[in-house]
Amino acid sequence: MPLRIVGEARPNSFEFETSALIKASGFREYDARWWFGHPGSAKAPELNLIGVQALGMGLGTLIRRLGVGPDIVTGHDFRSYSLSIKLALVSGLMAAGARVKDVGLALSPMAYFAQFALDTPSVAMVTASHNENGWTGVKMGAARPLTFGPEEMSALKKIVLDADFDLAGGGAYEFVSGFRDTYLDDLTKGKRIGRKLKVVCACGNGTAGAFAPQALARIGCEVIPLDVELDHTFPRYNPNPEDMQMLHAISQKVLETGADVGLGFDGDGDRCGVVDNEGNEIFADKVGVMLARDISNLHPGSTFVVDVKSTGLFATDHVLKANGAVTDYWKTGHSYIKRRVAELRAAAGFEKSGHFFFNPPIGRGYDDGLVTAIAVCQMLDRNPKSSMADLYRALPLTYGTPTMSPHCADEVKYGVVDRVVADFQAMQREGVDFAGQKIAALVTVNGVRVVAEDGTWGLVRASSNKPELVVVVESPVSSERRRQMFEGLDAVLRRSPEVGAYNQTF
Repeated sequence: MPLRIVGEARPNSFEFETSALIKASGFREYDARWWFGHPGSAKAPELNLIGVQALGMGLGTLIRRLGVGPDIVTGHDFRSYSLSIKLALVSGLMAAGARVKDVGLALSPMAYFAQFALDTPSVAMVTASHNENGWTGVKMGAARPLTFGPEEMSALKKIVLDADFDLAGGGAYEFVSGFRDTYLDDLTKGKRIGRKLKVVCACGNGTAGAFAPQALARIGCEVIPLDVELDHTFPRYNPNPEDMQMLHAISQKVLETGADVGLGFDGDGDRCGVVDNEGNEIFADKVGVMLARDISNLHPGSTFVVDVKSTGLFATDHVLKANGAVTDYWKTGHSYIKRRVAELRAAAGFEKSGHFFFNPPIGRGYDDGLVTAIAVCQMLDRNPKSSMADLYRALPLTYGTPTMSPHCADEVKYGVVDRVVADFQAMQREGVDFAGQKIAALVTVNGVRVVAEDGTWGLVRASSNKPELVVVVESPVSSERRRQMFEGLDAVLRRSPEVGAYNQTF
């Protein structure tokens, strides 16, 4: 009897225990993300363990059809349910003939590293990244160092929802013991710094707590731990270095201890946030400009890829121009930027969310928050007379916002963004003022980035992994112009009643 795939099923029911629950909207642009739930949660689950098994069958089927062979790496993050989800995924993979190499509790970049170290083409990392407790998901790839994009995700979605599985059998399972040390050895080899740096290492009680303090200590840092104890209830705040609550906590610890820098990591360790020695919370795109300056000093003429949420300084900074650096603005999303960095053979790629991608000699092309943290420490090591705050002050002043996310259901968010894009295109055609000025340019590679005549800009796009929109604003002129642009964008958004409250503002 073929597996029955359903989009809805109540927990504690016959249907929930006998059918594969897997909501279609969980197949997102470049990874998979579902609400799995936790004890006491009132929200209906979008996935059950039979659904995870079906996902494994579909992924095992897809990698064979892609012609990359049956071998695949898997790992899981530190949440109360991640191990059970991974084992359900493994059972499905094996049913489809996959040969699974399990590296155990892992950061996403550790699983990506395993593709290279274990000579295994594919990966399936069970993680909800920075999403709140109750979410789960899988980051997948079949061509290292890349992860799936829309084409592969669409193919996987169709296979799973149609139950179009090739259940070849003959699968195998191997647990790779001690791989954490293999990863840390590779990460820190030859990276010891000479400058004595006192570093706050903040992990939000997420998976990075088992990795980041050790990595920083190995390169010679004095580590001040902050919320590094693993606790899947996330008792203080969600491990998300884009969240102001986490950044505030890091800032406070830096000021208390007189640290040289504060480094924060998200739930699966592929992102890094930075606070300077004066407690300034530096948005990741500005950190990217500092790193681009450092890298282009060493390698003039370097190419960098940045996402459309990022500061305009990448295009205007005089140091980058003097170093012959070239910047390519591209679609937001770790899979998109990773792919673009590979295509252009860029030195690095930077996302405002804190996903940074370094090609050799710094990294292997995938996003690793610990590689980023080490790169920040090496930048400070190469500038022994400058503090992190000095390097930050050396950047031209702009007035930016954090990433702000108003709620918008997955089923309607792309339609809302399409209407917003059309509204701005009509305003530009008609030559009307927006936020006090004419629209100088519209960038529509990913949502819409509205640029005013004075360089102030605002972005609206659909989140790729949550039922939200994404709004970011920056002005090179003043905080008042930043506010005008935000209020103008928000007024356009409020034409759509589907748009809810923001998770944070400024």
